[in-house]
Amino acid sequence: MSYIFIDESGVHKETGKSSIALAYVAFENLDETQKRILKIEKEIGIHHFHWSHSSWVVRNKFIKNIIKCNFFAKIALISNPFKFNEAYEYALKHLVVEKKISAIIIDGKKKKTYERRLKKVLRDKGISVKKLKTGNDESYPALRIADAIAGIVRYRNENPEKKEVQHLYNLIKSKILITLE
Repeated sequence: MSYIFIDESGVHKETGKSSIALAYVAFENLDETQKRILKIEKEIGIHHFHWSHSSWVVRNKFIKNIIKCNFFAKIALISNPFKFNEAYEYALKHLVVEKKISAIIIDGKKKKTYERRLKKVLRDKGISVKKLKTGNDESYPALRIADAIAGIVRYRNENPEKKEVQHLYNLIKSKILITLE
């Protein structure tokens, strides 16, 4: 059974591309995954990781440690301004293909229209909407993996010349199964 964590990065911007990271945490026991993330954060001396609030040094330490965890990610790059539109719906339809899903956790509180459309996509794929939850990275440390990956992919897309982000991308690229653009 998979736990899917969805996080978007750059959706507040009017231009560029947003990236949606679907991090598939492959642990049978979600508690074990979450404890591992908390341990990593304690070892690097942070309360909790968040891409936009972290320095490059912290980002680097966090990524070097999480790549040792058993997960895979799927990425979609969607042009801004971001809305739950056909491109986002297409991405979800093609990225969420597993049938044995324990839960899908989306970062942040979403509008009812967003939730309704997402539930329709899941129902059309034969996935129970009871498995859909919203949460935050305080409640679900595993969401921090999705946050990190979405941040790296978006930042790399917007700043391909930056060596720091290219280094982080090179560290995580083996974890990325597919990228839709």
